[in-house]
Amino acid sequence: MTDQQPSAPARAKSGRFTRGVEHVNEPHTDNFVVVGNHLAQHPELSLMAIGLAVHIQSLPAGASVGIKVLAGKFPEGEIRIAAALRELEEHGYLARPKERLHSGRYVTRTLSYNKPRSAVLQAAAEPESEPEPHVSPPPKPSAAAANLLAELRTYDSRLLLTERDVQRLTPAADAWLERGVPASAVLRTLASDLPTVPIKHPAALLAHRLKELLPPALPAPEPLPAPAGRPDPWQDCDGDCGRVFRAPEPGRCRDCRPASAAA
Repeated sequence: MTDQQPSAPARAKSGRFTRGVEHVNEPHTDNFVVVGNHLAQHPELSLMAIGLAVHIQSLPAGASVGIKVLAGKFPEGEIRIAAALRELEEHGYLARPKERLHSGRYVTRTLSYNKPRSAVLQAAAEPESEPEPHVSPPPKPSAAAANLLAELRTYDSRLLLTERDVQRLTPAADAWLERGVPASAVLRTLASDLPTVPIKHPAALLAHRLKELLPPALPAPEPLPAPAGRPDPWQDCDGDCGRVFRAPEPGRCRDCRPASAAA
């Protein structure tokens, strides 16, 4: 009998087993999404984040991609999904700015980038013509400080900041990082010992803490003391005393030198 075994390794035309993956590609004509290798083969993203990015990019515009919605679709829990979303934000594939409605309520927009946001912003920053003389681009904030401030809401939901608040507080948070304070220590300092009452103005609270709790800069390291020079070698006195003394070169000892000079 010659039963087919679909799980058996494929053989090359030469009859030998091939190594590595072999692609059996069929053209897609509908119901597909184009994904760049910069995402599919990203060296720093986890497989969870890569798969989540592909899923989000495959959804139609307007689809809900909240953490609870995604957790209801996949076996991974809310914690892993939230961590994967943060990965995509850090590497520029996702943005979740907060916008205030006319009613005063805040809503979250979800922006999915099929190319890293840094590349999109860089392309958008290249002007097609000369800019107006009186218009100057705003200073570029530190990406690490901005991510740090945005992550505060994962420690306490009351520390939810708008995108404008994050941009305004980024220089103050950047000052902490420039003084050698680890990001985890900054988060812990800002999010600890919070009041038990509702926080109406989290941006004002954080601005106060960033200013008042700013640690001093580390002192410059003291220079190492110069290594002590090696002592002169021992020399045998060329006089009649027979003494041994230290000197860089052979000769007479201190007591025999005056007698030698007088002679």
